[in-house]
Amino acid sequence: MGIFSRTRDIIAANFTDLLDKAEDPAKMIRMIILEMEETLVEVRASAARTIADQKEMRRHIAKLDKLQENWTEKAELALSKDREDLAKAALIERQKAGDMAEQLQDEIKVLDDALRGSEEDIAKLQTKLREARNRQNSILTRLESATNRVRMREVYAGPKAQDAFSRFDVLERRVDMAEGRADALSLGGPQKTLDEEIAELRTNEKVEADLAALKARLNKED
Repeated sequence: MGIFSRTRDIIAANFTDLLDKAEDPAKMIRMIILEMEETLVEVRASAARTIADQKEMRRHIAKLDKLQENWTEKAELALSKDREDLAKAALIERQKAGDMAEQLQDEIKVLDDALRGSEEDIAKLQTKLREARNRQNSILTRLESATNRVRMREVYAGPKAQDAFSRFDVLERRVDMAEGRADALSLGGPQKTLDEEIAELRTNEKVEADLAALKARLNKED
């Protein structure tokens, strides 16, 4: 079922009211544009048929005009031969052709009025269509802007962002612990390696032996 029921409804339509009532303005404006385009095609097709009908009528009128001339000639010929009865009959036929031509002329005038109406409708429809397309561009631009703002909000304030920052906090804590351990190792001077401590024990053992030997020698000298 269409949004509009006829051309006049589209021309009189208030897009703002329609969009305010719509749950999805972007979808509504697309539907409006589609129906307007279809209506514009129909109005143009109707105008084309009207123009075609007028051309056919004018061709018929031209034939009737020629027929009237023909009946006039026949009436003149009959009078020239003293056949007033035939001349009268010919004039009657000419009158019939003339009446038909006048009737067609009246119909052409009616079609002219209809064609002017169609032309006005087409102009108004085109104006409304341009308005609708401009509104569509505006709505799509605003919708895109709003979507981008939502995405940006999710980036810096959404659950994923909060989770990422929480992970950063954990990593920073780990770095703090590693730096703390490194700083603790430097407390109290440089730390000796295992090999250095064992070598020191061997040195001390040798010194102790040398000391004992020296004491023993001194005791013997006394």
